[in-house]
Amino acid sequence: MDQKYLRHKHIAASATLVCCSFSALGLSALASADQEDAQYRTATPIKHVIVIIGENRSFDHLFGTYRPSRGETISNLLSKGIINADGTPGPNFAQAMQYQANLAGPAKYTLSPSAKTPYQILPAPLTGEANTSASDANPPPIASLSAAKAAESGALLPEDNPLLTTGATNLPKHSIDTRIANATNLRNGPFPLTPDMTDDDYAASPVHRFYQAWQQSDCNTAYATSANPSGCMMDLFPWVEVTVGAGSNGKAQSPGFNDLSTGEGSVAMGFYNASNGDISFFTLLARAYALSDNYHQAVQGGTGTNHIMLGSGDAFFYSDSQGKPTVPPANEIENPDPQPGTNNYYTQDGYSGGSYSNCSDVSQPGVGSVVSYLNSLPYHLKSNCAPGTYYLLNNYNPGYNGDGSVNTSAFTIPPSQVKTIGDSLLANGISWKYYGEGWNSFVVNSPQSVYCNICNPFLYETSIMSNPALVSEHLKDTTDLYDDISKGRLPAVSIVKPGWLLDGHPTSSKMDLYESFARKLINAVQSHPDLWASTAIMITFDEGGGYYDSGYIQPVDFFGDGPRVPMIIVSPYSMGGHVDHTYADHVSIAKFIERNWGLSPITGRSRDNLPNPKQLPDNPYVPVNAPAIGDLFQMFDFNDQR
Repeated sequence: MDQKYLRHKHIAASATLVCCSFSALGLSALASADQEDAQYRTATPIKHVIVIIGENRSFDHLFGTYRPSRGETISNLLSKGIINADGTPGPNFAQAMQYQANLAGPAKYTLSPSAKTPYQILPAPLTGEANTSASDANPPPIASLSAAKAAESGALLPEDNPLLTTGATNLPKHSIDTRIANATNLRNGPFPLTPDMTDDDYAASPVHRFYQAWQQSDCNTAYATSANPSGCMMDLFPWVEVTVGAGSNGKAQSPGFNDLSTGEGSVAMGFYNASNGDISFFTLLARAYALSDNYHQAVQGGTGTNHIMLGSGDAFFYSDSQGKPTVPPANEIENPDPQPGTNNYYTQDGYSGGSYSNCSDVSQPGVGSVVSYLNSLPYHLKSNCAPGTYYLLNNYNPGYNGDGSVNTSAFTIPPSQVKTIGDSLLANGISWKYYGEGWNSFVVNSPQSVYCNICNPFLYETSIMSNPALVSEHLKDTTDLYDDISKGRLPAVSIVKPGWLLDGHPTSSKMDLYESFARKLINAVQSHPDLWASTAIMITFDEGGGYYDSGYIQPVDFFGDGPRVPMIIVSPYSMGGHVDHTYADHVSIAKFIERNWGLSPITGRSRDNLPNPKQLPDNPYVPVNAPAIGDLFQMFDFNDQR
């Protein structure tokens, strides 16, 4: 048995013995006795929740070959027979077959094209924007170890600093990624990245934007079955990659446009092998603690809106200075209709283009196709689209800079008055902090920092950012996190975000760096047995990053859900290697906090009002009371007194 596992098990077992007296210790230095009492009045022994959010990896991309402990079951590529344990095609490989469609000529956006044909071989995976070589001036990777140490600012264990200097592609950008075996002749389905390309290599990042993600999922109730009542086939990933790509910005495709133009190819179909040593630390945690195989990104699309949904249980919208909905500039409104003469190249989309949709109006580009599908589902759901409201669907800068000033730069969502979980915690005297790596430098030099501004849901919000005292108390750097742990003042709720070098995002980061970031934090908590005894560390990813996943998707409103992402819970009360099948998404974190501390939902329309799922034994992945999302309580055993 792994010695690290034994060490973790020993710490957890000994720490549990003191859990019952932990509330009496009052280790957190809170502002008042009332606040201290509120923090420790919990429904479970968990007094501290730490949420670590990485970037852009789907469940099957990381855990597609994971084999659970004896007595546990899992839904992944291996269990379905799509692949074998060594990563080669399995007997049911055709279940993951990918298709291409033809929308050339006058066409409207459709999330489920009617005419599609299977690929004979997949488009070659490409290198995208991953760097050819290391450089201190244009990382990653970073050329010198001294520069690497300076860049991570104490967020890594010292022995892991060299990871920042390795993993360059040694290939041109937007070229065929010849590190992948048989790259130009891949069979039609998921393919292994390893052993030729490891979790220490930088690689291309698949497209992961809103209308693209709906289209990749190919949801159509004509395809529905009892096991998959939403009819999401997950079979258009490479086609969307090679026809749209991550950077559509209103420029028409040239006559010579081909798969190389997007820089991605079929990158979305690659997976690591957790049964063969890849993603070793997270695999160890899954075997020692608890893993969900039915936890989902909350919004179809990318980073910004998924962090917003995690913080608020809702979507933010374009508004005036009074917080009232208004119409954004025309060049910021999404139009995913194909440009004339192109096969699916969107008219207005991209990092310098559209990101808003008025999803209450089915005549708006893209909206009608999504709403028509939602209305065809066998259960009723609310689109949650208020009349005349343009919702942010992708990534725009938040309304505030780090110093509290209003952000007036282009492609910035105005300050939001939508409430967040921060407001709920403040109103009930529950301590919380958002720890973002690079915050201190971001405050004085926005945006020149590793800090992810679009990842902080509170940086969008007027009630927080217009109050300097709240900003000072609740928005912190990861250096403050370790100081709070060592001094016994960790708040009840901590949201922790690594910077862009360490968050695991393809192209700009790597999985071994995100694992190292998480490992340092877990070690720090476990080194304080009294703190560890009452802590739950939740490790997840903001979204699947456009990577293929074979799991069920339950639509809950216009915005999502999207594909599965990993969720690992590390706690003395989550030990044993359990794999939980309860349907959940990012708003489940808010539901756990609310149930544990006795809080009401954030607002009357936030997604945390949805019920917990009711499941049938023969298909635990599909809630029979849809739409429904869990509160993560099933990932714990609070009766376990090991």
